[in-house]
Amino acid sequence: MRSDQVRLNNGMTIPIIGMGTYSFENDINTTENAVQTALKSFFRILHLSSERSNTMIQFLQMGYTHFDTAQIYGSEPALGNALGKAISNGFIEREDLFVTSKLWGSHHHDPVSALKQTLKRLGMEYLDMYLVHWPVRLKPWANHPLPEEEDFEKLDMETTWAGMEKCLEIGLCKGIGVSNMSSKKIENLLDFASVPPAVNQVEMHPMWRQKKLRDFCKDHRIHVSAYSAIGGPGNFWGSTAVVEDPIIQSIALKHKATPAQVALKWGISKGASVIVKSFNEKRLKENIGALDLNLEENDFLEIEKMEEKKIMRGDFYVNQTTSPYKTIQDLWDDEI
Repeated sequence: MRSDQVRLNNGMTIPIIGMGTYSFENDINTTENAVQTALKSFFRILHLSSERSNTMIQFLQMGYTHFDTAQIYGSEPALGNALGKAISNGFIEREDLFVTSKLWGSHHHDPVSALKQTLKRLGMEYLDMYLVHWPVRLKPWANHPLPEEEDFEKLDMETTWAGMEKCLEIGLCKGIGVSNMSSKKIENLLDFASVPPAVNQVEMHPMWRQKKLRDFCKDHRIHVSAYSAIGGPGNFWGSTAVVEDPIIQSIALKHKATPAQVALKWGISKGASVIVKSFNEKRLKENIGALDLNLEENDFLEIEKMEEKKIMRGDFYVNQTTSPYKTIQDLWDDEI
């Protein structure tokens, strides 16, 4: 297994740095171009592989081959177009990619149909990982990121998970998992799951360290994948607080690294894969450079001093009438 990958409980490997494709205002061409840029380093290794030693090939392979999308992001067609062109042009094999998408709340009643639609938009025969996006079930027409009060339905995770397992059984995906789930919600899921989740994708960065959840997932061999791994700057709900924090800035200065590289390396060092969204070529290269950064024990001790603050709280899933979550503590089971 390569040093830039982690083994999952289902035997698959997941690259530890992934490119996120969520962008609230983004158009399809911008997303497609960004994905093509992220793939460039992998294109080069295929061109040069016959001329380089195995060691050099492995080094050059540490580009972006892990891509994260979701139905609600609206980026599935753009990602599929970019990856499809790379595959058809012989630059990369489908087997060398790790593609994740997610089940939106409006499709909890039929994950199989939802995944078939996702695959159609991506132009692919299977996903590497399919995640339940939130532990929230919405009415079938509620296909927008900020649900209204009348959009909620009663959550039935047992039925939802049975549909996810069906997706796996019929070969629409190679792995299934969850996202935005607390330790308690995963524990409840494990009571009835025939197939345990391979991944729990959650917000995680130096200002939201998720120790309790990481420990729980480690005990149950569930891999934690970190979204907003540098705080989500550039997203409508994101923040620059992580990369602007004096502790992160100081560590970056000491190591001649960027604050984003420090945040990403912190997450990787905790055993997580990290998803970071950037459509800028310079930052894409900088982010992948986190693999080469070595943090010291004192750096980790300094990061532990940072005040914790969750950025993506999910307040829009909380209401007093129709939501299963009457308070924000209900949503996160006091892990907030």
